[in-house]
Amino acid sequence: MVRQFPKQPERPAVRTPRADHGSRVAALGTQPVGRLLLTSSTQTTLSVATYGIYALTNAWFVSRGVGPLALVGVNVVSPVLLVLGAVSTTVGVGGASMVSRSLGTGDLRRAARAAGNAFLAYWTVAIVFSVLGVLLLDPLLTLLGAAGRVRGYAHDYALILFAGAITATGFSSLVRAEGRLRFSTVLWMVPVVCQIVLDPLLIFGLGLGVRGAALGTVGGQAVSMGLSLWFFFVQRDRPYRITLADLRPHGPTLRELVALGSPSFLSGFGNSLVLSLVNNRLAGLGGPAAMSAYATCSRIGTFVLMPQLGISQGMQPLIGYNVGRGLTARADRIRTLALRATTVYGTAACLVLLIAAGPLAASFTDDPQVRRATVEAMRIIALSYPLTGVTSLLSAYFQATGRARPSYLISVGSIMGIRLPLLFVLSLFGTLWLWIGFPAAELVAATVALLVLRRGRPSGPHPRGAP
Repeated sequence: MVRQFPKQPERPAVRTPRADHGSRVAALGTQPVGRLLLTSSTQTTLSVATYGIYALTNAWFVSRGVGPLALVGVNVVSPVLLVLGAVSTTVGVGGASMVSRSLGTGDLRRAARAAGNAFLAYWTVAIVFSVLGVLLLDPLLTLLGAAGRVRGYAHDYALILFAGAITATGFSSLVRAEGRLRFSTVLWMVPVVCQIVLDPLLIFGLGLGVRGAALGTVGGQAVSMGLSLWFFFVQRDRPYRITLADLRPHGPTLRELVALGSPSFLSGFGNSLVLSLVNNRLAGLGGPAAMSAYATCSRIGTFVLMPQLGISQGMQPLIGYNVGRGLTARADRIRTLALRATTVYGTAACLVLLIAAGPLAASFTDDPQVRRATVEAMRIIALSYPLTGVTSLLSAYFQATGRARPSYLISVGSIMGIRLPLLFVLSLFGTLWLWIGFPAAELVAATVALLVLRRGRPSGPHPRGAP
């Protein structure tokens, strides 16, 4: 079999990949797009759904093992942690786009340098994040509205997660960029299993409360980081391997990486603002019961919507590779199928939650007031789920093609120009209208995103067809 990737000049330490690895990457541009998307999305959905299970079980352990106020404290800290997640997504998505397109053109040196600079950028930001987070934790909690007993829980939880920030990503997106879907799944599943085992042991067995929940999270993340370091820096049977030279800052690479990944960061930061806004408005409108309801709905929503994230992540390396190869029609077909899949799944998830809201709420709390508030919020917020995946998927599509501007417009515009203003204005009329703001904002945001896609399509025939 002819090798798909030639040896890289000026990089004698990196061996030419074996034929099976070249075939795995080349399959991204040859197999039927429907089968590719199904396989890729199934693997990524399995990965992120595993994390969704952890988010759900973690909330249950905290709620049942410590109390509803402890869950509120954990949720109050979530906006800050979403920012760190946005940083890892920024460098991961930007790096993955560069890696997949570089593999499509056969430029292995550029792929390795993009991955190495992604690691460098994240580690630098994570260290700064840890130091500033620990030093400024008290004023930060005040800004987030943490008070009374909730503040104590939030402090204990956040302090440990800030200290372990450097472990918060395993760069599974970079693994997927070269078609290694199984190992990408391992990077999600093994750490999550560790976390699910550690949580009850630390919370119930050792009585560490929310500190146990935080330690379980950091422990699982450390396992993921260890697996990632082995994959990128030790394993040789791959198209490329990161060397120390690839960890040196490279201006053009960092600029492209940040430009492509920034929509993800701004989207994550915007989601943090949404979470902060809702928590602050609920503190004045509905009190602890409404805040507990929103905390529960957020965790359940994280789990339920994981397949939409899986579809988006599964689509990205396929889009990037085929665009790099000039197979534009294949890329467009993949995007169309992904849009259909995320909408169909969101509709099914909505119907399930409309029916199962009562039993789900009862499983998290015995307080009748909190249970009633949770059921009401869950059923209304679920109406947004059919369209929730549209904006994030289209933003990811433009990132994968290397087009940062429309991705900025979709990700940032939908949050800053639609969700935040609409939620704030509707919250002025009461808690019920705040819940209604979620599906209303999603409808407007999805419509705008589809208009951006329509205007952003290249004119003329595609250069190459799609089987």
